[in-house]
Amino acid sequence: MDKILIIRLSSIGDIVLSSTLIRLLRKKFPNAKINFVVKKEFSELLKFNPYLTNVIEFDASKGFKELLKLKKQILKERYELIIDIHNNLRSIFLRTFSGAKVVKINKRIFKRFLLVKFKINLYKNAIPVVERYIEPVQQFSIKNDNQGVELFVPNDAIESAKSKTAFSNSNIYIAIAPSAKHETKRWLAERFAELGDKLTEKFNAKIILLGASEDTERCNKVENMMKHKPINLCGKTTLLESAAILSLCKLLVTNDSGLMHIGSAMKTKIVAIFGSTVKEFGFFPYGTESIVIEKPVKCRPCSHIGRDKCPKGHFKCMMDIEVEEVFQACVKLLKPELGQSSG
Repeated sequence: MDKILIIRLSSIGDIVLSSTLIRLLRKKFPNAKINFVVKKEFSELLKFNPYLTNVIEFDASKGFKELLKLKKQILKERYELIIDIHNNLRSIFLRTFSGAKVVKINKRIFKRFLLVKFKINLYKNAIPVVERYIEPVQQFSIKNDNQGVELFVPNDAIESAKSKTAFSNSNIYIAIAPSAKHETKRWLAERFAELGDKLTEKFNAKIILLGASEDTERCNKVENMMKHKPINLCGKTTLLESAAILSLCKLLVTNDSGLMHIGSAMKTKIVAIFGSTVKEFGFFPYGTESIVIEKPVKCRPCSHIGRDKCPKGHFKCMMDIEVEEVFQACVKLLKPELGQSSG
């Protein structure tokens, strides 16, 4: 294979989880041209990946005209292999009539539909998305190297992260990412605040709040409810700066979100809180030490991506997760790291 194209347009977690596939392709085809098509707002996550030849940005804000332009670019390039790990209407349009051999992800849509709508679980096991991305290229004798996912962070992002956190080697930093794209994937803000205070008092830790600009209101709410003032960097960092900050942290406490996967890529220990989504969808923390907190509520999952509100009105999947349970998970991960006794 001399020319290979990977298509995955969004979102943060999916792009991060594709890094294993990229690495394996480069190992298998060391001299190939390997390009990646991604939405412009997520291209930063791939920009410094040494295994890619080119990152092709798609500006979705420009509509179909931009998509058509990209389609012509793909046709002109004459790829030999297109790996579609998005497999939606846009990616199908981009790959059709390309003349390339096309392999695509199996999204297990029917099984997902049965689990969400009727709570019929036909998943024999929870296959991580990383491994689902590898499945289409197994025909080329490509196997998982079990090295996890990765992000390549430039030195300027690391220096910026240290500056924004006033980083000191004498401090213990714990990151909290209290938001997520959908409400049913968000643990209660007041419980994040209580947890942050308990971690501060137990480990004399510096708490860092992380999130995108649209998460600012929620992060501010957490900050305002905390007795011990955190370092609130919500909306003040790029994706790679957030990655750099997580590399400085001993622990990340997060909902099921893009930052959770960035934490996995930086090999940060993770306590992940899952509400309306479940492990069968393949999006648990991957390749790093982690504990997932979830409750066996009968109505889970109510969606494979999350909802704006609980369809039952009780939100038990998150309401039933108490601060103490999450705190004890944090202690379990942190004590070996900090050399403390379990007493």
